[in-house]
Amino acid sequence: MANTYSVAISYKNDLGWIDYDEEVKKATVHLANEEGKKKVEEYLSKTHQINIPHETLMDFTHETIDPQADLKSLQTALTRLWEATNVSVDWSRPVDYVKAHPHY
Repeated sequence: MANTYSVAISYKNDLGWIDYDEEVKKATVHLANEEGKKKVEEYLSKTHQINIPHETLMDFTHETIDPQADLKSLQTALTRLWEATNVSVDWSRPVDYVKAHPHY
């Protein structure tokens, strides 16, 4: 059985989610809005230079993050998704709710 991590996303008037299969290291975007879906797919297909915080507010290092390399990398990349695509990660929205109600 695959170990799948899911997180809710939203773009304009559509709710959706991202599934990440840890075994095959692949993210799948489920979003009715094709524009938003394409933006997320493109973002997740590329590596990104991200400032990773450490012990203090001034302690950062630039790291290259491949969003599909592992779950931690995906979650780190998703913290910058809004800035890059205007697609919001709805960390606290239950994914089962989104699957049943894909619109506001």
